[in-house]
Amino acid sequence: MTRQRSVVLEEKGRIALRDFDVGMVMGPEDVEIAVHTVGVCGSDVHYYTHGRIGPFVVDEPMVLGHEAAGTVVAVGEKVTHLKTGDRVCMEPGIPNLTSRASKLGVYNVDPDVQFWATPPAHGCLMPNVIHPAAFTYKLPDNVSFAEGAMVEPFAIGMQAAAKAAIKPGDVALVIGAGPIGIMTALAALAGGCAQVYVHDVVGAKLEVADRYDGIVALSPSRPAAEQIMDVTDGWGADVVFECAGHPSVYPHVFDGVRPAGAVVFVGLPVDAFSFDLVGAMAKELRMETVFRYANMFDRAVALIAGGKVDLNPVISATYPFEQAIEAFDRAVEARPTDIKIQITL
Repeated sequence: MTRQRSVVLEEKGRIALRDFDVGMVMGPEDVEIAVHTVGVCGSDVHYYTHGRIGPFVVDEPMVLGHEAAGTVVAVGEKVTHLKTGDRVCMEPGIPNLTSRASKLGVYNVDPDVQFWATPPAHGCLMPNVIHPAAFTYKLPDNVSFAEGAMVEPFAIGMQAAAKAAIKPGDVALVIGAGPIGIMTALAALAGGCAQVYVHDVVGAKLEVADRYDGIVALSPSRPAAEQIMDVTDGWGADVVFECAGHPSVYPHVFDGVRPAGAVVFVGLPVDAFSFDLVGAMAKELRMETVFRYANMFDRAVALIAGGKVDLNPVISATYPFEQAIEAFDRAVEARPTDIKIQITL
């Protein structure tokens, strides 16, 4: 493809809107998509402000963005399930389909996976992208582009709910009311939880979570574990989802879960932390970890289309493509009332 105007992270702390060529080539099993909406993810912001996430380092210019929806404008000769004009969302992580991880159904942890906007792979904040049809999903007519761009973070919540092995009627506690925390709370409800409690230290974010039936916002001024014990008569939550990724949470993360319950670690901590392993063993807790998702996009689209999940309340602001830098700078501000910022092309 020719050079396109793109949102480029030139280096730590500097984004440009300029012509860029990522060298995409259309294959027989690919589709070309005119990008419509892209969400600003916390990982994008982290690369912008820190220049790296763990071993993934931005050492040359990189196009940002991986939460996307758009319209198919061309299809490869072997593609049969999509056609020109289809509205779609795109799963951003492309694994090696012949790898052992892929054969096991856990392609999200394939060491060879190429994930949009994760060095060295470029993202999708540009007018057109080429993407494997196998990881491109048609949006039903009643699902908007904005909702389609929310499928990616919602899939993380669904992965967390699946790893929790929720049973109908379970009570869950979600720690952290950012985008992933709210996505996880909604997925836990859809997965069978009778009640989901959400805790955060930022009251404005809890107000968004509290709008949903079945989700109860806890007070930001008291520890989450104390409050969950109060509402469960001292028993604890069946499942605790840790979605904050903050070192202050981990020393007490096991306090609010019932004996033989589950703790699912979803948040990605940047700094070192410690937790009470003996406390977890004394309750014989089951601990699970989440890294992205596998085989969740089609399920996520189905839940949204079926009206089981409404993601619109978490979209805080939408910026036009020409104001993409302003959108990222606002995301860096981390305003208390902001959950998800999107960019439209």
